[in-house]
Amino acid sequence: MVLRRWEPFGEFSRMNQNMDRLWRGFYNNGYSAQDISEIKEWAIPLDVVDEGDNILVHASLPGVEPEDIDVTVENDVLTIKGHSKVEQEHQGANFLRRERRSGYFRRSLRLPDTLDAENARPNYDNGILTVTLPKIEAKKAKKLPVTQNGVTGNKALDAETK
Repeated sequence: MVLRRWEPFGEFSRMNQNMDRLWRGFYNNGYSAQDISEIKEWAIPLDVVDEGDNILVHASLPGVEPEDIDVTVENDVLTIKGHSKVEQEHQGANFLRRERRSGYFRRSLRLPDTLDAENARPNYDNGILTVTLPKIEAKKAKKLPVTQNGVTGNKALDAETK
Protein backbone atom coordinates (compact mmCIF):
# COMPACT_ATOMS: atom_id res chain seq x y z
CA MET A 1 0.00 0.00 0.00
CA VAL A 2 1.33 3.39 -0.98
CA LEU A 3 0.73 6.38 1.26
CA ARG A 4 -0.15 9.56 -0.59
CA ARG A 5 -0.02 13.01 0.89
CA TRP A 6 -3.41 14.75 0.82
CA GLU A 7 -3.42 17.96 -1.15
CA PRO A 8 -6.65 19.94 -0.64
CA PHE A 9 -6.00 22.26 -3.59
CA GLY A 10 -5.51 19.23 -5.80
CA GLU A 11 -9.03 18.11 -4.83
CA PHE A 12 -10.41 21.48 -5.91
CA SER A 13 -8.56 21.22 -9.20
CA ARG A 14 -10.03 17.76 -9.90
CA MET A 15 -13.52 18.99 -8.99
CA ASN A 16 -13.11 21.95 -11.37
CA GLN A 17 -12.00 19.62 -14.18
CA ASN A 18 -15.02 17.36 -13.59
CA MET A 19 -17.42 20.33 -13.69
CA ASP A 20 -15.83 21.58 -16.93
CA ARG A 21 -16.26 18.12 -18.44
CA LEU A 22 -19.93 18.11 -17.35
CA TRP A 23 -20.64 21.48 -19.00
CA ARG A 24 -18.78 20.47 -22.17
CA GLY A 25 -21.10 17.47 -22.31
CA PHE A 26 -24.13 19.78 -22.45
CA TYR A 27 -22.69 21.95 -25.19
CA ASN A 28 -21.39 19.03 -27.27
CA ASN A 29 -24.89 17.53 -27.31
CA GLY A 30 -26.23 20.48 -29.28
CA TYR A 31 -27.35 22.67 -26.37
CA SER A 32 -26.14 26.24 -26.14
CA ALA A 33 -25.96 28.30 -22.95
CA GLN A 34 -29.09 30.19 -24.05
CA ASP A 35 -31.01 26.93 -24.68
CA ILE A 36 -30.23 25.72 -21.16
CA SER A 37 -31.28 29.02 -19.55
CA GLU A 38 -34.56 29.01 -21.50
CA ILE A 39 -35.42 25.45 -20.45
CA LYS A 40 -34.87 26.11 -16.78
CA GLU A 41 -37.55 27.81 -14.70
CA TRP A 42 -36.20 30.37 -12.27
CA ALA A 43 -37.47 31.42 -8.88
CA ILE A 44 -38.38 35.05 -8.32
CA PRO A 45 -37.30 36.87 -5.14
CA LEU A 46 -40.07 37.54 -2.60
CA ASP A 47 -40.54 39.76 0.44
CA VAL A 48 -43.33 38.81 2.86
CA VAL A 49 -44.46 41.57 5.24
CA ASP A 50 -46.90 41.44 8.16
CA GLU A 51 -48.70 44.77 8.04
CA GLY A 52 -51.31 44.61 10.81
CA ASP A 53 -54.55 43.41 9.21
CA ASN A 54 -52.84 42.15 6.02
CA ILE A 55 -49.92 40.06 4.86
CA LEU A 56 -48.20 41.58 1.82
CA VAL A 57 -46.17 39.49 -0.62
CA HIS A 58 -43.89 41.58 -2.86
CA ALA A 59 -42.36 39.90 -5.92
CA SER A 60 -39.73 41.56 -8.12
CA LEU A 61 -40.71 41.09 -11.76
CA PRO A 62 -38.95 43.83 -13.74
CA GLY A 63 -39.68 43.87 -17.44
CA VAL A 64 -42.59 41.42 -17.18
CA GLU A 65 -45.92 42.44 -18.68
CA PRO A 66 -48.95 42.11 -16.34
CA GLU A 67 -50.74 39.81 -18.81
CA ASP A 68 -47.78 37.38 -18.58
CA ILE A 69 -48.25 36.91 -14.80
CA ASP A 70 -50.55 34.28 -13.30
CA VAL A 71 -51.40 34.45 -9.57
CA THR A 72 -53.35 31.61 -7.94
CA VAL A 73 -54.22 30.48 -4.43
CA GLU A 74 -55.11 26.82 -4.05
CA ASN A 75 -55.09 24.69 -0.89
CA ASP A 76 -53.43 27.52 1.08
CA VAL A 77 -50.56 27.79 -1.43
CA LEU A 78 -49.92 31.08 -3.23
CA THR A 79 -48.35 30.50 -6.67
CA ILE A 80 -46.92 33.22 -8.88
CA LYS A 81 -45.87 32.09 -12.33
CA GLY A 82 -45.40 33.46 -15.79
CA HIS A 83 -42.71 34.32 -18.28
CA SER A 84 -40.56 37.18 -19.46
CA LYS A 85 -39.74 37.52 -23.10
CA VAL A 86 -36.23 37.35 -24.52
CA GLU A 87 -35.07 40.41 -26.42
CA GLN A 88 -34.36 39.26 -29.97
CA GLU A 89 -32.39 42.35 -31.04
CA HIS A 90 -29.11 40.86 -29.74
CA GLN A 91 -29.40 37.66 -31.78
CA GLY A 92 -25.94 36.41 -32.64
CA ALA A 93 -24.24 38.95 -30.37
CA ASN A 94 -21.46 37.86 -28.06
CA PHE A 95 -22.49 38.87 -24.58
CA LEU A 96 -19.66 39.99 -22.35
CA ARG A 97 -21.96 39.62 -19.36
CA ARG A 98 -25.59 38.55 -19.17
CA GLU A 99 -27.40 38.76 -15.84
CA ARG A 100 -30.98 39.63 -16.76
CA ARG A 101 -33.15 36.55 -16.65
CA SER A 102 -35.72 35.58 -19.20
CA GLY A 103 -37.97 32.62 -19.70
CA TYR A 104 -40.42 30.98 -17.35
CA PHE A 105 -40.59 31.65 -13.63
CA ARG A 106 -42.56 30.10 -10.80
CA ARG A 107 -42.67 30.61 -7.05
CA SER A 108 -44.99 28.98 -4.51
CA LEU A 109 -45.49 29.93 -0.89
CA ARG A 110 -47.52 28.07 1.72
CA LEU A 111 -49.93 30.41 3.48
CA PRO A 112 -51.07 30.12 7.10
CA ASP A 113 -54.73 29.28 7.66
CA THR A 114 -55.23 32.70 9.29
CA LEU A 115 -55.46 34.41 5.88
CA ASP A 116 -58.54 35.02 3.74
CA ALA A 117 -57.35 33.73 0.36
CA GLU A 118 -60.74 34.42 -1.23
CA ASN A 119 -60.15 38.18 -0.86
CA ALA A 120 -56.52 38.25 -2.03
CA ARG A 121 -55.74 41.23 -4.26
CA PRO A 122 -52.74 41.20 -6.66
CA ASN A 123 -51.46 44.53 -7.97
CA TYR A 124 -48.58 45.11 -10.41
CA ASP A 125 -46.80 48.47 -10.40
CA ASN A 126 -43.34 49.45 -11.73
CA GLY A 127 -42.01 45.89 -11.88
CA ILE A 128 -43.25 44.90 -8.41
CA LEU A 129 -46.17 42.51 -7.95
CA THR A 130 -47.85 42.99 -4.56
CA VAL A 131 -50.35 40.40 -3.37
CA THR A 132 -52.42 41.64 -0.39
CA LEU A 133 -53.82 38.84 1.75
CA PRO A 134 -56.21 40.00 4.51
CA LYS A 135 -56.20 38.21 7.85
CA ILE A 136 -59.36 36.44 8.99
CA GLU A 137 -60.90 38.49 11.81
CA ALA A 138 -61.79 35.47 13.96
CA LYS A 139 -58.22 34.12 13.75
CA LYS A 140 -56.30 37.32 14.50
CA ALA A 141 -54.01 37.19 17.50
CA LYS A 142 -55.56 38.56 20.66
CA LYS A 143 -53.53 39.98 23.51
CA LEU A 144 -54.32 38.19 26.76
CA PRO A 145 -53.47 39.80 30.11
CA VAL A 146 -51.22 37.78 32.40
CA THR A 147 -52.52 37.50 35.97
CA GLN A 148 -50.89 36.61 39.22
CA ASN A 149 -53.30 35.33 41.89
CA GLY A 150 -56.23 36.88 39.99
CA VAL A 151 -54.63 40.34 39.74
CA THR A 152 -53.29 41.53 36.38
CA GLY A 153 -51.05 44.31 37.54
CA ASN A 154 -53.09 46.66 35.36
CA LYS A 155 -55.26 48.67 37.77
CA ALA A 156 -57.62 49.93 35.04
CA LEU A 157 -58.26 46.35 33.86
CA ASP A 158 -58.72 45.09 37.43
CA ALA A 159 -61.31 47.84 38.11
CA GLU A 160 -63.27 46.79 34.98
CA THR A 161 -63.45 43.13 36.06
CA LYS A 162 -64.79 43.95 39.57
